[in-house]
Amino acid sequence: MKIGAIEVWPPVVLAPMAGVTNAPFRALCREQGGGLYVSEMITTRALVERNAKTFAMMRFAPGESPRSVQLYGVDPETVGRAVRVVADEGLADHVDLNFGCPVPKVTRRGGGSALPYKRDLLRRILRAAVAGAGALPVTMKMRKGIDDDHLTYLDAGRIAVEEGLSAVALHARTAVQHYGGTADWDSIARLKDAVPEIPVLGNGDIWSADDALRMMRRTGCDGVVVGRGCLGRPWLFRDLDNAFHGVAARARPSLGEVGATMLRHARMLAETFGSETHGVLDFRKHVGWYLKGFTVGAELRRDLATSGSLAELAERLDRLPGDQPWPGEAADGPRGKAGARERVHLPEGWLDDPYDGAVPVGAELDSSGG
Repeated sequence: MKIGAIEVWPPVVLAPMAGVTNAPFRALCREQGGGLYVSEMITTRALVERNAKTFAMMRFAPGESPRSVQLYGVDPETVGRAVRVVADEGLADHVDLNFGCPVPKVTRRGGGSALPYKRDLLRRILRAAVAGAGALPVTMKMRKGIDDDHLTYLDAGRIAVEEGLSAVALHARTAVQHYGGTADWDSIARLKDAVPEIPVLGNGDIWSADDALRMMRRTGCDGVVVGRGCLGRPWLFRDLDNAFHGVAARARPSLGEVGATMLRHARMLAETFGSETHGVLDFRKHVGWYLKGFTVGAELRRDLATSGSLAELAERLDRLPGDQPWPGEAADGPRGKAGARERVHLPEGWLDDPYDGAVPVGAELDSSGG
């Protein structure tokens, strides 16, 4: 699969996940196999205003290539300026645009998965991004739409082609579904039929390498985007690499091997943040994901998730029964957040006119980072 001039093999992309896909986690995943590994979401306003926290979040590891950054914005002018900063200053090799985030603080401003409903505004944003990118490939990740009565993905895909994007990725859920229910893989096939000119990547319910192969066979998509399936499980990318090379072997680490990865992950976070305390606190959210399916007592799980230092974390990890084997299906299935929402929070009157290209008042997130 090619995204612009970038060769991506196997055709696997790590989905941007806020607070997760920073440089340490990307490094753990990248060493398992090939693919494209995308940064956390970065707000375009913060980038344009040169917010220090934002530039720290865009940190790439030495030798990380290609460097892929995801940007979020609602104002075409701000998005265009931000992409130009990335291109002119050589901050990344690929820009992905976020039109898939379903969280209320984003959608109530008209951003993320709410934005493609406004077809003309979407077009203006994509045009500005491509103009600012120069030779860098620009892609977008989106959802099916706001809900089943307001589907946007086919129109958005066609607009992406017309405005010169290099690829589109579809999370096969609506915004109101959030992460609940089952991903509608048939929608990925419909998108592929609608925009054969560029690669279409499918996202949703890929919990194993075999799921990725099934998605591609069923939908005809050109590649897959993996999100929640790799939480606490970077070796999923080894499975994916093997699967796309026709190798049957799958990673089955023991609990001792998982524990060693957990400690390494925490140490890498501490080094990246320049603070042991910050690194260990940030690592806490990963504990449950790493231990999914293993038999570990509630007290030890709690102790691991409340560790305050690397030494304390290491001591508690030593208490794990290291010879416990990989738990199989209990660890291979769904992980991460789930559940649907009753409604999608939108700006007042957002659904009145799908061709209103105006930028909502106060649409841009503040310059607080990503």
